[in-house]
Amino acid sequence: MEMQREIQVICGAVGIPNLPVFLKIINTTASENKVTIQGLNADLIAGERHLHFAVGKALRAVAAGRNVAKDPGIEIMRYAAGERQIERSFSIGLHEEENNAVFVLLGKMDNLLPAFSELQNLIEEKPCSELLAYSSAKRKGILSLFKITDAEIEASGEEHIPELVIERVALADFLK
Repeated sequence: MEMQREIQVICGAVGIPNLPVFLKIINTTASENKVTIQGLNADLIAGERHLHFAVGKALRAVAAGRNVAKDPGIEIMRYAAGERQIERSFSIGLHEEENNAVFVLLGKMDNLLPAFSELQNLIEEKPCSELLAYSSAKRKGILSLFKITDAEIEASGEEHIPELVIERVALADFLK
């Protein structure tokens, strides 16, 4: 029987001079602690609900054997980006230079704690409620990534942009 997977989330600022080197550090931390760690660009997350909805959809897809990606972290990224295609989902990932980042960790609690602690040493921790909250500063990047049109905003209202993003996540399984 599969052990209950716990979820931890940590947010913060991180400077990444070399993305492949940084990702190798994250992957080493994940494999040494037998957990999954997925980093995402918090500037493209339209609120905590967006993140939690995407993680939930990804975990349900994996549990039901409907996942597109073999790696649960990539599946989380795919849903967070509202994408069916794995390649296109990397646009919501981390990048070189300064990042506002959110890391999702999955695994058994005994394994999550040391991995979480190692991540705390790599980032300047900030409250997730602040970093993930939708704001006008995130608007341009989010509209571009999720292909939200002016007509959609006109019809639903500026304040509903986070809901339009969640709709894209919900439709990720169906859109080509």
